Amino acid sequence: MKNEISVLITDDNIEFGDILNDYLNQTEGIKVVGIARDGLQALEKIKELKPDVVILDVIMPNLDGIGVLEKLSATPNIRKPIFIMLSAIGQDIFIQQAMSLGAEYYIVKPFSVEVLISRIKQLYRENRVSSFNESTTYDKKVSSAILKNSENTNDIEVQVTYMMRDIGIPPHMAGYQYIREAIMQTVNNSKVFGSITKVLYPSVAQKFNTTPQKVERAIRNAIESTWSRGNPDSIDTLFGYTINYSKGKPTNSEFIAMLADKVRISLNYQKQ
Repeated sequence: MKNEISVLITDDNIEFGDILNDYLNQTEGIKVVGIARDGLQALEKIKELKPDVVILDVIMPNLDGIGVLEKLSATPNIRKPIFIMLSAIGQDIFIQQAMSLGAEYYIVKPFSVEVLISRIKQLYRENRVSSFNESTTYDKKVSSAILKNSENTNDIEVQVTYMMRDIGIPPHMAGYQYIREAIMQTVNNSKVFGSITKVLYPSVAQKFNTTPQKVERAIRNAIESTWSRGNPDSIDTLFGYTINYSKGKPTNSEFIAMLADKVRISLNYQKQ
């Protein structure tokens, strides 16, 4: 079947790999083309099978998932697949390394297989759209990424992730996770935004086992980094005249509120 997404599973847990293989192969539009049990096997199979997507465990014998990404990054003239990292470790340092080396998504175990399938399809579709439309204007790219990337119009996490990526929020910063969570909570329940310091920050802090003060500082640092090194065109495109790149940085609350509104608008647009 021509339109099937070819997937390579790389995980040293044999039972888990086999279960995931069976589950994915029963999913319409997805075909598992191989299973690798360590990083060295993964490198060989990536070069041999040229999969569209690689599900890559971080902790493996011989060569770990980060090592696989490093090897491929240093290898010229090789088709790079979409990498979805799996790990029981959700620490920032691992996420930072994986993302900086080209991983598209990072899922912490345990996870829902249905969510994984959704991410495979979304990332594959977005990758194809990007490859066929490199010469389009930025406005069209943003429209495609934000308004049309999700099969499930209620998939807020995907909407937020793509939006943050487009404006250039560094994914390795702690503030990235806090901003994403704050936006999702605001979209799901606008009441939490009524008191950002007494309700929203503590709620985000509780999820990440940190303090509201650290959440506030990390979000501020991420916004400052975005305004210094982000994409000015994308920022102006998303925020319009409400928050202009050249007019200085928005406050934490302005930033979260505007992005949450953009997500709501895009979801409503899809439902029409």
